[in-house]
Amino acid sequence: MKTAELSAPEQEMEGSSVKQTFPVLGMTCAGCAASVESMLGATDGVISAQVNFASNTVLVEYNKEVAPATFQKALQSIGYDLIVDAEDPNAAQEEARHEHYEKVKKQTIGAAILTLPIFILGMFFMEWIPGRWISLALSIPVLFYFGQGFYINAWKQARFGKANMDTLVALSTGIAFIFSLFNTLFPEFWHNRGVHPHVYYEAATVIITFISFGKLLEERAKSGTSEALKKLMGLQPKTLKVLIDGQEKELPIASVVVGNEIIVRPGEKIPVDGTVSSGESYIDESMISGEPLPVLKKAGEKVFSGTVNQRGSFQFIAEKVGSETLLSQIIRKVQEAQGSKAPVQKLVDKIAGIFVPTVIAISILTFAIWMLVGGEDAFTHALLTSVAVLVIACPCALGLATPTAIMVGMGKGAENQILIKDAESLELGHKVNAVILDKTGTITEGKPAVVNFQFAGAIGNRSEQSQEEVGVGSQYVQSKEAVAVRSDNSQFTVEEGKYLSLLLSIESKSEHPLAEAVVKYLNEKNIEPIQTDKFESVTGKGVKAWKGSGLFLVGNEKFLVENKVKIDSELFHIAETWSKEAKTVIFFANEFEVLALIAISDRVKKSSQSAIEKLKSKGIEVYMLTGDNQQTAAAVASQVGVTDFKAGVMPSDKADFIKELQSKGKVVAMVGDGINDSEALAQADVSIAMGHGSDIAMDVAKMTLITSDLEKIPQAFNLSTLTVNGIKQNLFWAFIYNLIGIPIAAGVLYPINGFLLDPMIAGGAMAMSSVSVVMNSLRLKKMKI
Repeated sequence: MKTAELSAPEQEMEGSSVKQTFPVLGMTCAGCAASVESMLGATDGVISAQVNFASNTVLVEYNKEVAPATFQKALQSIGYDLIVDAEDPNAAQEEARHEHYEKVKKQTIGAAILTLPIFILGMFFMEWIPGRWISLALSIPVLFYFGQGFYINAWKQARFGKANMDTLVALSTGIAFIFSLFNTLFPEFWHNRGVHPHVYYEAATVIITFISFGKLLEERAKSGTSEALKKLMGLQPKTLKVLIDGQEKELPIASVVVGNEIIVRPGEKIPVDGTVSSGESYIDESMISGEPLPVLKKAGEKVFSGTVNQRGSFQFIAEKVGSETLLSQIIRKVQEAQGSKAPVQKLVDKIAGIFVPTVIAISILTFAIWMLVGGEDAFTHALLTSVAVLVIACPCALGLATPTAIMVGMGKGAENQILIKDAESLELGHKVNAVILDKTGTITEGKPAVVNFQFAGAIGNRSEQSQEEVGVGSQYVQSKEAVAVRSDNSQFTVEEGKYLSLLLSIESKSEHPLAEAVVKYLNEKNIEPIQTDKFESVTGKGVKAWKGSGLFLVGNEKFLVENKVKIDSELFHIAETWSKEAKTVIFFANEFEVLALIAISDRVKKSSQSAIEKLKSKGIEVYMLTGDNQQTAAAVASQVGVTDFKAGVMPSDKADFIKELQSKGKVVAMVGDGINDSEALAQADVSIAMGHGSDIAMDVAKMTLITSDLEKIPQAFNLSTLTVNGIKQNLFWAFIYNLIGIPIAAGVLYPINGFLLDPMIAGGAMAMSSVSVVMNSLRLKKMKI
């Protein structure tokens, strides 16, 4: 079932155990999440269970001998459900969520319609006896039809000795209804005791209506937090065109297998990852790189799922399908991240777990105290205050405070090409005060490129040119970074053109890693190769080639000296200058003299310097660690403004350096892209991998930058600050609400000013506290990072 692979329940095998995410149905509050977690945790074969209340999913690690249907039965026994065998679990959950939303909507509307007359009768015609019977008749469907879910779930929880928000609602409304029913049927019981019997049908029904309305708004808000995932999933087409035995066939995405030849036409999205086999086209890869300009893809080049083809048509061979594609990995990382719990969330979960029993205890204590000191209306006051305590103290706001802010923060990160693997890194990001950067592939592009080209005939006037050009007069060739004097072959002299064509031919045959940079550079200059007669490679030194009777050499200085080639003093001076700038110098010569100099270097990314300046402006210390030599490290460090750097370090040295900083009380972020960075990434408090780096680096890192732009690092820390501020605000309001609300509900103001909180008002306040927490989290969506 490949569709399932592309969707929610991603499986990860770890030895004898399996990690899988399942959609959960029927959770209504943080207490429910705690119940689901503890129920699954107590199920045979389950190693751990982690619920994400905001996305209604649970990540279960279990022994692979156990069937997921066992978990489903366990949860069904306490009133919840698990989607385990749907062909597309994501769609099934979405459908179930939509059905649940529609059900809550109908329940809320139905309850509100019947509650309105009960409320009017209870508020304005409370002494009208027939009004009590009308209220009784109307409140029965509100409580036991539209509100039946509260009672069913509370009973299922109670059977297993558990309690959640439904327990509070069922207790408070049930007690209020039974009390009112007794007063309606037997008013003389109170009259005989000199007490006027009141009914609280309006309190019970308004609580059900308010809480149903709060749930309705919560459901809408929660669906809004997963928009980033829906957008990512929407990047993948549902069908694709495959060549089978020379015939074009349209297949669903789930049917594609590795090795299929897929046809892509103008404007279509690339369905899976693969390599172009024929044709060429420009492809919009902004989803991966963040770069607005489309990239030309030819035969032999990689294409990725979710990127968009522009004007050309081409065919490619599928190499990664289902959950293996880059897009599916991105989706999975966002899902895992949204389900992970920040340390503060684990604390909140513990609080929610003891919150419900504590509130029930406070309610019983309130009842007992009022019965002892309440005077002639003691029972009435005891009942009302104990009911108000149960109603006002629902733990929903507390339970939603952290996950909603984390989810919105994760989504905001994904929109900005920052994938956050777990909540802890998002929470710690704002505390980072030391950042360690790897050099190759992080600060630099990680690919050698020609940065200077100098013909021997162009010596003179050197001071007139910029240092970057390192050429003279009008006769030099240079990289695209500098102002290109010559953009095509016609601008070279005939002799130079021949030499460049010869150089291209020689370097095309060379196996040296740097030869590729020269070939790429000359191809960009539209040079056409000239066929050579003979070719010879001298390992570690250079290459020889013959054209007619002429011998040509490409290699290092030592190679030329060995072959008794004369090096002009001014060319030697230029080569020396380039070497000091940490560039690799290649000599191109005939058997008598040097014809040209080529400088190759790993270019520093355009964004590196500005990103480092931004980190420093935040008071963050920036370090650079590299396995490269001291001279190269010093040149790169000075170029980007890093004063603290270490060269020639081994992978374990990087991790040790991080430990050293951590022992001094630093919160350390490590940014790397290679397998050699994985140990350091694992050691760091916050680990960030570059998106174009190795899979291992991305697996170890807690954050991945989809683009290679270092500007995303300060943005990630800004996002962390905004998210943590949101969590703090949410927790503040949730705690303050309960700290103020519970004592008022218990009646502490009654001895001072005679005020007793009506259970109906308590229900409204509780619902609004949950909604306010969700709405506060959603504000983050509109903020700039």
